[in-house]
Amino acid sequence: MISDSAIWASLPIPALLVNGDNLIIDLNGVAENFLNASARSMRGTPVWDRIAVDAPLEDAFARARAQRTPLFVNDVDVGTGNAPPLQCNLQIAPLVGSETDMIFMISPRELSGRVTISDSVKSAAKSAIGMAEMLAHEIKNPLAGITGAAQLLSMNLATEDLELTDLIVEESRRIVKLLEQVEQFGNLQPPGLKAINIHDVLDRARRSALLGFGVHMKIIEDYDPSLPYAFADSDQLLQVVLNLLKNASEAAGKSGTIRIRSYFEHSFRLRRNDGAGRSLPLQVEIIDDGPGLPDHIKGDIFDPFVSGRENGTGLGLALVSKIISDHGGWISVDSVPGRTMFRISLPRAPKDLIPEEET
Repeated sequence: MISDSAIWASLPIPALLVNGDNLIIDLNGVAENFLNASARSMRGTPVWDRIAVDAPLEDAFARARAQRTPLFVNDVDVGTGNAPPLQCNLQIAPLVGSETDMIFMISPRELSGRVTISDSVKSAAKSAIGMAEMLAHEIKNPLAGITGAAQLLSMNLATEDLELTDLIVEESRRIVKLLEQVEQFGNLQPPGLKAINIHDVLDRARRSALLGFGVHMKIIEDYDPSLPYAFADSDQLLQVVLNLLKNASEAAGKSGTIRIRSYFEHSFRLRRNDGAGRSLPLQVEIIDDGPGLPDHIKGDIFDPFVSGRENGTGLGLALVSKIISDHGGWISVDSVPGRTMFRISLPRAPKDLIPEEET
């Protein structure tokens, strides 16, 4: 006969036993990975200190215990403090043979949008790359001919007719630019990772923004001066920050404010599908006071061809996400009217790569 402990260990989803005081009695191995903590360290701790659920669950949990009935909660965000929240289904049921103990099972539907960005973008980007490789030559060359022909025609047209040829030239150039942006997915080299001072990158991006697209903006620096070296490609990271600053300046309008914030979060870890974790303690936030992202694109903002701007290509943030994914990092967005925050999480540079004068 199979033992209860074998069944408990074989459950494919995180499961916890909780007593009448809502203290964790035990948890299976999958739950240890989910919470990024050992069973020994978790036993005796309040379950609501370890698991944050984006729903008013505690009262319902108490009623289920009092009535000895199961409780099912679907499509809620569950956070553990060690990784980004996941969308999960919850199953809570009374433990047979006990008057107060409950079994708490967490079924992650998938990694949250902020974590699965990397995989979805990689897949979508591959499709975009293939499309670009097939069509770039066939489309860009005829477009160059169309543009040239329109420019030649404009030399002999009356002023009132120039609007038509100007439109042809403008739209042709826009299509070429779109194709070139798609091609960037294929042309982007793997990052040359090394120890870099992330504030140097942020300062370069800030100065460039203030001299160009962000000349009308107020950009506030909120840096942690003690931040250690990041493990990144400075040029690619500059491309990311410039893209985020450009989006923020366009969203915030002519008198908006952008805040660039950096800080260290020691406990931040990215959990992969295999349960392993990666430490990403270096945090950079780009925050603007614009109107926020439209609700219908919030969940897809990092996918190619999704844009909140009229005539936007929807490729800038997809490329940003691909670069951060190639760094082994994580990017997320949190947007409400009046405040949109893009957050980048990056790994710390290994000690042996840090310049000697900084060690």
